[in-house]
Amino acid sequence: MSSTPVRRTALRTTAAVSGSLALAAGLTACTGSSATGSKDGGEKAVTVYSADGLKSDKGDGWYDRVFADFTKKTGIQVKYVEGGSGEMVQRAVREKTNTQADVLVTLPPFIQQADGKGLLQEYKPQGSDKVNGANKAANGKWTSVVNNYFGFVYNKKELTDAPKTWEELLDAEYKGKLQYSTPGVAGDGTAVLVKSMHDFGGKEPAMEYLKKLQANNVGPSSSTSKLAPKTDKGELLVANGDVQMNFAQAKSMPNLGIWFPAKDGGRPTTFALPYAAGLLDRAPHTENGRKLLDYLLSEDAQKLVSEVGGGFPARTDVKPTDANAVELTKLMTGVEVFEPDWADIDKNLAGYVDAWKSATGS
Repeated sequence: MSSTPVRRTALRTTAAVSGSLALAAGLTACTGSSATGSKDGGEKAVTVYSADGLKSDKGDGWYDRVFADFTKKTGIQVKYVEGGSGEMVQRAVREKTNTQADVLVTLPPFIQQADGKGLLQEYKPQGSDKVNGANKAANGKWTSVVNNYFGFVYNKKELTDAPKTWEELLDAEYKGKLQYSTPGVAGDGTAVLVKSMHDFGGKEPAMEYLKKLQANNVGPSSSTSKLAPKTDKGELLVANGDVQMNFAQAKSMPNLGIWFPAKDGGRPTTFALPYAAGLLDRAPHTENGRKLLDYLLSEDAQKLVSEVGGGFPARTDVKPTDANAVELTKLMTGVEVFEPDWADIDKNLAGYVDAWKSATGS
């Protein structure tokens, strides 16, 4: 990965209500009469740039449901563009003088990066007071809308039991059967660096381990979401991911299991990797963006996070009891959750990624 790859070969742009693909040349205009807007004369639309995982190709994801409900309640059509967390931030940077999107949704540390680059404007959505302080910006520039945790997947058919440690992944049986997404581009790929540095006690020992692991690694992957289908089919035995996305995928991928690596002799660990949303500065549909953010944090939308999306509500006062919520609680039992130093990661991310490239020859 000597050059910065994109999460997908072509960004996926959809009119979220119909789910139809737009022309690759750019965003399509959604139908609708004039309504609330800001710079476009009142277009009844809002554009979302988002990391993947919350929208389903089958049209049954959390985004699919809440965007449709939002349009039904407000008449505002949602235009949707999906890619890697880093890719979405870089696209917003390129468009900074002519902002095209209204709402940005990415994983840490890219939401902090977006804030640091001056891409976001202050807005505290209704319901954000119910979000844990660690999952929102003190300056009001972003807040989590879906809580999530980093994890790995494995093929339950090929492996009788899930691996337990990082060290097991160095075994010969995983050669050419292990893959993780690109650090510095994909949020889940960057999470591999964050967790390994935590578990191994620092950058140097983590890079030493990842250098060894490279012997089994298939190679770069521009999309985390594409690794689960490969694992389910047996093309891979192990891959990285995140709990929300993989839990939702497992409903249609029977061989997919979720696990959390531990350092040999230690406990399995993970950390929160929430989908965090912010209103873009000089957004073309500022008021519509605010309305969408309010709706994403509404009780109605938050109650669907586990039931439909397979994730965890961002609001602490929403406590679902559906079957998915029960299963997710069981999955997390016994897993130590640590809190990364996101300020350090945001400041030194480029250096960490360069160290990874050097260690792995990527």
